[in-house]
Amino acid sequence: MLRHSKKILVLLSIMMVLAVTTACGSKDGAKGSDENVLQIALVAKHEGIPWFEDMKKGVEEFSKDNEGKVKAWQLAPEGGDPAKQVQIVEDLIAQNVDAIVVVPNDPDAMRPVLERAKEKGIVVISHEAAGLVDVVDYDVEAFDNDSFGVLMFDELAKSMGGKGKFAAMVGGLTMETHMAWYYAGMNHLRENYPEMVAVSQQPYEDKNDDKIARDKAIEIINAHPDIEGFVGTSVSAGSNMASVLKERNYNGIKVVSLGIPSVSGPYLEDGFMAHAQTWRPADAGYASVNLAYKMLNKEDIKDGIDLGRPGYESITIKDKIVYGNAPLELKKGTFEPGNYPF
Repeated sequence: MLRHSKKILVLLSIMMVLAVTTACGSKDGAKGSDENVLQIALVAKHEGIPWFEDMKKGVEEFSKDNEGKVKAWQLAPEGGDPAKQVQIVEDLIAQNVDAIVVVPNDPDAMRPVLERAKEKGIVVISHEAAGLVDVVDYDVEAFDNDSFGVLMFDELAKSMGGKGKFAAMVGGLTMETHMAWYYAGMNHLRENYPEMVAVSQQPYEDKNDDKIARDKAIEIINAHPDIEGFVGTSVSAGSNMASVLKERNYNGIKVVSLGIPSVSGPYLEDGFMAHAQTWRPADAGYASVNLAYKMLNKEDIKDGIDLGRPGYESITIKDKIVYGNAPLELKKGTFEPGNYPF
């Protein structure tokens, strides 16, 4: 009788374990239960600046559009610190998220941790980091970077009449897209505008930080009072140079930069910025997270698929780089309320 009771207890224990296991399910189970909602994190470059605040809107909108099937959210390091950004990815690996989308400050520093994520079976997508295609599943670009850089520097040359001294600033010498625009633009100037002269052999850096960008702008103006042009590959670069020029009521330096309407628009309208160009950060965030989601759902990733945002309705893929067609030029006289959502 005692032996029979022990058998019953053992059977009951096994049934309880099976019941708990079934209730918890797995990531490959039916979508929709809390335990089976896919987890996708986007790790941006810098916490709290307008560009990535807008990107966060796209990530959160994607999550809302797919509520019950996926949870997507954005994280970023304060100050744009590459080491802190790497640590965020390390933490996400430990949490066993399903996918990580990263916009790296330093692609080379990010490489080892992304390799570990891949080894763990995590889907990895990058944005603004085509040099990581040997590690990630795909890199997402809003457009061809060389063309974007040529446009920026060509507008600088036109605004300066094709000649004169200029200064250039990037978010960071390790930031792949910023340097791609810079090199493409400088090559374009050498080939087409031989009288354009850079005041430094390499660009200044602002670390995507407004204070640093402002200090550098003042430094450049004081060190090179005869410059006639300035080109910036970060929003901070162009807006802070324009701000300093506006304070001094001096528009003798033609400013061309990456921009966003809410920040660059007033300077374009007042004449302290000659040209700004961009792409919608929210759309890039939405499209990148959507690509990760499609991969997790085993969809066929090929030319022509729609990632759900303007400029990404029919992507092209080359060597694991996903290209949209989403450049946006900001023009004086177009900043009526409602024209731009960011």
